[in-house]
Amino acid sequence: MGSRNGLGGPACYKAGHYGFELNFLKQTPPEFKCSKSCPPGFRKLTRDGEPVCCYDCILCPEGEVSNQTDMDSCTRCPEDQWPNKERHACIPKVRNYLSYEEPLGIALSLISGIIFIIIVVILGIFIYHRDTPIVKANNRDLSYIILVSLMLCGFCPFIFIGHPNEMTCVLRQTAFGITFSISLSSILAKTFTVVIAFKATKPGSKLRKWMGSRLSSSIVLSCSLLQAFFCLIWLLTSPPFPYLNMQSEIGTILIECKEGSVIAFYCVLGYLGILSGTSFIVAFLARNLPDSFNEAKHITFSMLVFCSVWVAFIPTYLSTKGKYMVGVEIFAILASSTGLLGCIFFPKCYIILIKPERNRKMYLTKNYND
Repeated sequence: MGSRNGLGGPACYKAGHYGFELNFLKQTPPEFKCSKSCPPGFRKLTRDGEPVCCYDCILCPEGEVSNQTDMDSCTRCPEDQWPNKERHACIPKVRNYLSYEEPLGIALSLISGIIFIIIVVILGIFIYHRDTPIVKANNRDLSYIILVSLMLCGFCPFIFIGHPNEMTCVLRQTAFGITFSISLSSILAKTFTVVIAFKATKPGSKLRKWMGSRLSSSIVLSCSLLQAFFCLIWLLTSPPFPYLNMQSEIGTILIECKEGSVIAFYCVLGYLGILSGTSFIVAFLARNLPDSFNEAKHITFSMLVFCSVWVAFIPTYLSTKGKYMVGVEIFAILASSTGLLGCIFFPKCYIILIKPERNRKMYLTKNYND
């Protein structure tokens, strides 16, 4: 019996009546064990109350592999790798970001390109008809500034799409923040132009000295520079940076841009909200003034669209991740740009191209007297 125990014990090996003595004489180990060998990708789990040679084979848990037979434990893969389907080898994780090759990236790029072309066409129409009353109304220079800034907003999605790097991460938020601040400050200047133009016509009004381009230029320049100052502080203190997110999705590395300072990011968005809210309030109060082309009403609707888009953006942005978070921000930029373009400039283009008889000074005077 001592010799049998030295070979592993009768519970671990099953042999015939004469097979054990024959194997003992030949000094070869028995051929049968209590459990079969565990293949790579599995590990041994000893059964309670049974000898160590009796075990179950269980699949390695997520993130771990075993590359040999009868492994007692599995080995965790490096952070940038993930087990293959059989869990016997580590393979590199899939790198995921919003690229130009996938359907979402292609769709957003096409929409951005179409919006950019539309803005260029509208700018060309306004320049060609620059001496007509409807273009000259409410400061045509501000209209040019708004169109050019919206054109730059149309370029912003191309910075968001593609492999994130240090340069694109820095440019993403600052570029769209500054360009939108130029658009909104120009719209704010337009609304003040409507109010002041009406008030200055009253006898003895002291607002006549504010008439002209000096006030509108001051509003646009000061509001835009303040946003640029916020962005500069952001870049100097805690700028955005590329980040490899390895925890959000199993087997995937999300390449994304971290905001750096979240407070600075929401300060930039908040400042845009202040500009749009102020423009909405002023335009709403001026909506019933005798503006010949009723631009105050158009600005009111444009600000409603703009504010609605960005109010809906914040919870949606916080509830998504990876490339879909980038897609949400691009959609908000395109939707708000289209809202400004459609509400302010489409009605004027309609009059210029479809109803040219309404683009006359006598029509303007008639509406003003009515």
